[in-house]
Amino acid sequence: MEFNDNRPIYLQICDSICERILCGELQPDARIPSVREYGADIGVNPNTVMRSYEKLTSEGIIYNRRGIGYFISPEARETVLNAQRREFLENELPAILRRMKLLGIDICDVMKND
Repeated sequence: MEFNDNRPIYLQICDSICERILCGELQPDARIPSVREYGADIGVNPNTVMRSYEKLTSEGIIYNRRGIGYFISPEARETVLNAQRREFLENELPAILRRMKLLGIDICDVMKND
């Protein structure tokens, strides 16, 4: 995994797991690697992975079965989808629309290129 210096690593790990959920690579109730395993696989400190897992747990995306490991929540896909849609609509889309307006690009122009 390659990391971007502009965003904390633990958030990039969260993003990666969420993307894998949306792509269908990680299914509901599937076990994910342990904190140590995942840290070793991607070359980061296990504490960083733990911070990611704690965030994902607090958001209801993964859950911990004590002594067994971490698993993808049954409602994870819907949770991630809703959060990312909200993020896009509130933060990314307004910037895109402003840029389109500045460049004189109409929504019809965008639809033609689809």
